[in-house]
Amino acid sequence: MNKWTKFTLPLLQPLAAIIVGLLAGAIAILIAGGDILQTYAEMWKGAFGGMYFFTNTLSRATPIILIGLGAAFAFRAGFFNLGAEGQMVFGALSAALVGLYMPGPGWLVCIVAILAGVVAGGLWSVMAGYFDARFRVNLLISTLLLNYVAVLFAGYLVAYPLKDRSGSAAMAQSEMLDNSVWLPKLISGMPLHVGFVLAVLAALIIFVLLKRSVIGYEVRMLGGNPLFALFGGVKRGPMMLGAMFFSGGLAGLGGAVEILGSQYRYIDGALSTADYAWTGIMAALLAGSHPIGTLIASIFLAALQTGGMGVERNTEVPLEVGAIIQAVLILFISARFTYSFLKRRKGNKSDGTAV
Repeated sequence: MNKWTKFTLPLLQPLAAIIVGLLAGAIAILIAGGDILQTYAEMWKGAFGGMYFFTNTLSRATPIILIGLGAAFAFRAGFFNLGAEGQMVFGALSAALVGLYMPGPGWLVCIVAILAGVVAGGLWSVMAGYFDARFRVNLLISTLLLNYVAVLFAGYLVAYPLKDRSGSAAMAQSEMLDNSVWLPKLISGMPLHVGFVLAVLAALIIFVLLKRSVIGYEVRMLGGNPLFALFGGVKRGPMMLGAMFFSGGLAGLGGAVEILGSQYRYIDGALSTADYAWTGIMAALLAGSHPIGTLIASIFLAALQTGGMGVERNTEVPLEVGAIIQAVLILFISARFTYSFLKRRKGNKSDGTAV
């Protein structure tokens, strides 16, 4: 098996799932009385038809990519981090606070705001890892429940002590950031910002880290066979805390770049309703936690969302056709996990290992 085959093989299953999802979407379009080719053509135009729509899709994909990469890294280490929403929220809130209250030149404030987002998301994630390592609190449950704590706490802050008190502020939101701390746009007049470059670089760095470094080897060993990793000298506790910080830090970075590059203030509920976190987790699962696959899957899922808006504008088919395609992808992911679980359980029984 050559290097190209090793690189592309993990991407075949997600590609098959996407094709089946598009076929399911075609059936839904027929049921809705629409034309399949016209609907998918409008979806393509809404996502990639012209420079504005293309850059808008990439801009929407940016936080999804970063969150997906964070989830993928945790999954590769064998830890199921479902707390991306809370980690993203704290990263976004921290970036907004630094951007509002830190003195200094705009470029420096922007950099510190990004770092604050990474640290805030990482620390919020490490909390769940510590609960697991110290008190054996189930990681899946703790990360999931901490989402609610983060979202509600951030909502309280921007609804009361940090609320924008200007006359136009009818929503629970912080004050607008000064434009000197905004992330630069990659193309003038377009929504795409430097955060997308950071997301692509993160995907490449994680790919190299997992394939070519000692840490990456230990992460893959721990996720693939925890018992073998233990005998190999990999300590689960420190590795869990490190992986969770890295995972949460990427989610926090996703929230930070969304605030600094697109929204320019923290708005209560804006990040949650946009569904960045769960879409990012789905991208990681769809790609089998492959960093490059997660990058591609994130752009595809973002295109379904932006393209769905174009479908609703120009056809009689509702934008929920994109949600139908995503639902089929979730079924594929669930089926793959169920098959892997049953196969592993059968193997454990055959060799006498306890399940």
